[in-house]
Amino acid sequence: MKTISLNGALRTKKGKKDAMHLRREAKVPCILYGGKEQITFSIIEKDFKPLVFTPEIHAVKLNVEGKEYNAILQDIQYHVVTDHIIHADFLEVVPGKSVVMNVPVQTEGTAPGVKAGGKLQKKLRTVRVKGAVEKMIDVLRLDVSKLEIGDSIRIGDLKYDGLTFLQAPNITVVGVRITRNVVEETPAAAATTAAATPAAGAPAAGAAGAKADDKKAPAGDAKKPAGDAKAPAKK
Repeated sequence: MKTISLNGALRTKKGKKDAMHLRREAKVPCILYGGKEQITFSIIEKDFKPLVFTPEIHAVKLNVEGKEYNAILQDIQYHVVTDHIIHADFLEVVPGKSVVMNVPVQTEGTAPGVKAGGKLQKKLRTVRVKGAVEKMIDVLRLDVSKLEIGDSIRIGDLKYDGLTFLQAPNITVVGVRITRNVVEETPAAAATTAAATPAAGAPAAGAAGAKADDKKAPAGDAKKPAGDAKAPAKK
């Protein structure tokens, strides 16, 4: 996992008024916890850009007025209207102590199921992972080049040395689902084949007509003339 350096300034005052004052100066109120002491400080908002505007996660080397701390970004809050960062929580990394992080998911390759008309569906954008920072991955890369329609990669399929995935093993991370086009094309193709091939044992149209004609007797042979039915009476 890559490391980003950030510089902070200790907050001499606390409270909502001081926090609002910092935000007006384009600074973000922050807190560092998890170590021997809890520290409140501020960081210039634009300095967060390489940390938050990226698909990967990073370790953070905090320099707060000459003191350095190894940390990770634990939580961040944005203004509901302006999307400006209004607060950030950092967790100090202690050697030998595990941390929990939301690792982003990234797919690689092209699934055969997609070429066959299916749709690749990413069920989870991040996965919750526990482990030492030294073992932590910055992004979860999943190879989907073997996924057919109906196949998926679940939490239980993920294996990384020193890391534990905290979600249920049966939860799907990414999969290829069947689409309506595939469902509609299959019955249509079957109907076309059935119409083109007559059922086994069914007579052809010409043969059926010929048999029907053979069963009809000529009209003249059906009955003898009425005059031949009886001899004329003697006078």
